[in-house]
Amino acid sequence: MDRLTSMAVFVRAVDLGSFAAAADAFEMSGPMVGKHVRFLEERLGVRLLNRTTRRQSLTEAGQAYYERCRAVLAEADAADAVVADELSEPRGRLRVTAPALLGRHCIAPLLMKLARKHPHLELDLSFGDPIANIVEAGYDLAIRTGDLDDQSGLTTRRIASQRMVVCGARSYLRANGKPKSIDDLAAHRAIIYRRSGRIRPWLFPLEGQPPREITPSGRLRLDDLEAIADAAAQGMGLAWLPYWLVRERLKTGALVGLFAEQPEFLYDCHALWPRSPRLPPKVRAAVDALAEALPKLMR
Repeated sequence: MDRLTSMAVFVRAVDLGSFAAAADAFEMSGPMVGKHVRFLEERLGVRLLNRTTRRQSLTEAGQAYYERCRAVLAEADAADAVVADELSEPRGRLRVTAPALLGRHCIAPLLMKLARKHPHLELDLSFGDPIANIVEAGYDLAIRTGDLDDQSGLTTRRIASQRMVVCGARSYLRANGKPKSIDDLAAHRAIIYRRSGRIRPWLFPLEGQPPREITPSGRLRLDDLEAIADAAAQGMGLAWLPYWLVRERLKTGALVGLFAEQPEFLYDCHALWPRSPRLPPKVRAAVDALAEALPKLMR
């Protein structure tokens, strides 16, 4: 038998005054309680309890052993509590990868706030091109927008949706007119987002159908969304950008949003992490914090 379990049964039998009450407390039979007590007595070579059909009482050795058992069990509970605290408190190094702009503007501030709340949590953040295999690269967490590629070995959770808006500077709209419909975009200059050698189309949702794709034309091709926002604010053409990136420019009037009546295209934002039987507290805390706050930043 396990000695610590037998100690716990013995102490409970003493505290409750009978084997039957201890048996109910541990959901075991009365004879099994007796076996635990006899195991201790045989191991120690002394009688711990005097029992009659009406009452039970501790022997002198039993009283001393009972006191020490209570102390041992209390220490065992304290040890369990320490481990439970270690497992529940986010701590250790959290390695996160995310797209550069989203990471700097949205992910980093939220994770910094989390780190201030949990002083034992360390952050190792990498913002840039997507990592092909986050497991092999040793990341605890990845943030991705849009369609997901191979997810084998990963757990995913949608944590927000990124709104896309068409916008342009007032100076451009005064000189070239304001497009009244999506079809009018063909007559306008666009600032093109080119990534990995491919021009990314502008997408517009259609009810019950795949989104409409428009491949813009223009003489500026950039692979950085913030540079595109800067160029649009300088009147170089229209741009299709995440709302969170141009929110302040829209508020100040540096950029003007177009097609307010048109539903905005949404890119889902996902958290991905290596699949495991138990989610580490540091990863759970980060994912929960992002899922709670990120949608507010992207509205």
